[in-house]
Amino acid sequence: MALWLKPAILEEINARSADTAVAHLGIEITEVGDDYLVGRVPVDHRTKQPFGLLHGGVSVVLAETLGSIAAFHASPEGHLAVGLDINANHLRAVRSGWVTGTARPVHIGRTTQVWQIDMVDERGQMNCVSRITMAILPPKD
Repeated sequence: MALWLKPAILEEINARSADTAVAHLGIEITEVGDDYLVGRVPVDHRTKQPFGLLHGGVSVVLAETLGSIAAFHASPEGHLAVGLDINANHLRAVRSGWVTGTARPVHIGRTTQVWQIDMVDERGQMNCVSRITMAILPPKD
């Protein structure tokens, strides 16, 4: 049984990112599983730091994007998900290609959710691991 409480349709998720920082950085959501979400970011002129490596902040943007989208779709209809805390451990430098992140739930509660996002390079080597805590906000009257 799928974790999602709201429809998680790939095309609609990507369309919502038009004209945002997500689109500017080239981030795209590539897969929606029953209990996970996958997306990727290119390692190019938009996402590298001055020494030619993927900027650590871009890894955090990918993680927050995946965790936020996942939390939104795993929350009841009418509820919003907003970030409370995020951390990232940068494990290996990436100089080119794509970095792919997979978000999986650690905790799905009534008012908070915790998601872990594992990021790998094109060879499947882990380059970053992140964890985000999301607040689940009920509809305003």
